[in-house]
Amino acid sequence: MTDERDTRRGGNSADDGDDTAAAQRPSGKRSARRSRSGASDTGSIATIDRPARKAEPKSGGAERGRSRNPFKRLFKFLREVIAELRKVIWPNRKQMVTYTTVVLVFVIFMVAFISGLDLAFIKGVDWLFG
Repeated sequence: MTDERDTRRGGNSADDGDDTAAAQRPSGKRSARRSRSGASDTGSIATIDRPARKAEPKSGGAERGRSRNPFKRLFKFLREVIAELRKVIWPNRKQMVTYTTVVLVFVIFMVAFISGLDLAFIKGVDWLFG
């Protein structure tokens, strides 16, 4: 939690020349990520200028860059999945217990509410049509 407060105050460890700042886990806060990535403090998001892509002809141009080996494609897909899972900000044990409790209480409440409505409608239809 201290790293988020430090970046709001301007105390960014990346400015100190410390290479460990790039290896830190992301905090999940937009302001912290923006300041760590080197964006200006004006609130604008840094953009990367890329050269414009030329449209490739449809005659096999897209197939040229792809591997035809399904095992290579599967291995590449699994590597990309693992890389994306490393970017996920996983909750700690306390957060997980809190989130699970909130979800279970909400589900129990909704089941009781819908059951109550169902019972009320059954009684109403029984009373009306008798």
